[in-house]
Amino acid sequence: MILRARRIERLEEHPNLRGILGILAQLVHTSDTELGALAGAWRNSGYLAAARDKALSPDSPLIVEVLAAFDALSAIYADDLAGADYVTVEPSVAATALRAMRDAVAASYSRPILGRAEYAALMRPWRAVYPRARSHEPDLGPAAADVKRVLAALPVLAGRCHDPDSLEVFDGLLVSALTRDDGAHQQAMDAAFASAVVTGRRRVWTLVRRSAAEGFWRLCPDCRGRRLATESSEDHRVMELCADLACALLVEDLLDADQFSQLTRPLHTLIPLQHRGGG
Repeated sequence: MILRARRIERLEEHPNLRGILGILAQLVHTSDTELGALAGAWRNSGYLAAARDKALSPDSPLIVEVLAAFDALSAIYADDLAGADYVTVEPSVAATALRAMRDAVAASYSRPILGRAEYAALMRPWRAVYPRARSHEPDLGPAAADVKRVLAALPVLAGRCHDPDSLEVFDGLLVSALTRDDGAHQQAMDAAFASAVVTGRRRVWTLVRRSAAEGFWRLCPDCRGRRLATESSEDHRVMELCADLACALLVEDLLDADQFSQLTRPLHTLIPLQHRGGG
C-alpha cells in the first residue's frame, strides 16, 4: 500500500529500477531467434487487455517515459517492421514481438500499481525468453567510452546562442560538414552501416542516432524555447555530422583506417567542448 500511494517523480526513485533498466538494455540486442520466441510466446486475452490498460493508465508511474520508450521501439525496429532487404524475420513476427516488448516495458514501470498476477501475465512472454536481466545499459561496442563521450558532449552545444566556447565548437563542426567530400563520407557511412548489420549492431545504431539527436536538440536552459523558431539547415547538418561520428565509433573495430578517418575527423573539434564546463 505504501508503494501504491507514493508518487514517483524520477526513474532513479522507481522501486523497480533494476528491472526497468534490464529490459531497456535488452531491447536493442534482441536477436532474430529471440524475436521469433517473443512473438510465439505472446498471447492476448480480456484479462491481459485489462492489465495492459491499467499499466498504461494516466496515473501509472512515469507514463510519459513509457510512451517515449514505445516510440523508441518503433524507431529501433522500423527496418524489421518494413521488411528491409537485410531483415530475415517476417514483419508480422516482428510486430508481434514488439507487443511482447511493450507489455514488458509497461509492466516494469507500472509494477507498483499492478497486482502480482497482472504483472506476471504481462511479463510472461519476456520472462520466457529472458529469465534474467543481462545488462544495465546497451552494449556500445569496444569503443563504448568514446561513443559516450560524444553523446555527452552534444547537449553542451545548446549554449551556443550565448556561450562563445559552444559557438566556436559549433562553427568548427559546421566547417567540417560544409567542406567534407560528401561522396567519400557517404561511402564510409554505407560501409559503417553494413558493418552494423553484419554484427547485429544495427538496432544499437538507431539508438545511438536517436540519442545524438536528443542531445543536440536539447534547449539552452537560459534561452529555453528560443531555438525552436530558428532551426536551420546548418543546425541539421551539424547534428547529422555528430550522429555519423557517434555511429562510426560504434563500429570502429570493423572499419578500415580510411573509412574511420573520414567519419571521425570532427572528433577533436567536438570533444574539447566537454572539458570546458559542459556535460
